[in-house]
Order: sequence, then structure tokens, then C-alpha cells
Amino acid sequence: MILFAINLGLLTILFFIVGMIKPKWSLFFLKEPSRFLVMAITMILVMISFTIYGEGIRRSKEEKEKQNPAPKTQSIVPVPVPTNSPSPATPAK
Repeated sequence: MILFAINLGLLTILFFIVGMIKPKWSLFFLKEPSRFLVMAITMILVMISFTIYGEGIRRSKEEKEKQNPAPKTQSIVPVPVPTNSPSPATPAK
């Protein structure tokens, strides 16, 4: 999925460059293509590319966590420690 996002990003850059130079080449199916339309389509494709890339990263992290589960941590319970206390002094007679 990450590779697809990178490929789509590269095609988006190519579409943008060609569309800014000659809009009729990238939008050949329109009678009057404009650079504004090329820029709008490019922004949408960039957002799609970033979303797919982020989803691919998230899925790869989930797969790694499934393969290598984190070790279970034990809760630490405080245990009282005995201490030496001085014996009471004997009264003088």
C-alpha cells in the first residue's frame, strides 16, 4: 500500500508539471482546460496519496505488533520491609 501511495504521488507530480506547461495534454478530454482545474485535481490527488501512505504505515505497524507482541509487564506491588528499631531505654534507679 505504501508503494502504491508513492507511485500515485509521482504520477501526481508528473500530472501537475505537464498540466502547468500544457493543460491540453493532461486534460485532453476537455474543450477548454485551465491551469486552475489542473491545480485543483493535483490537490485532491495529493490528499489521496497522503491518506493512502498514512494508512499503509498504520497497517505495517499493526502487522509488526502481531508478529512480535510486547512482553507483558507485571504490576509492582509494594511490600513492607522490616526495619530495626531501638529498644526502649531502661529507667535509671
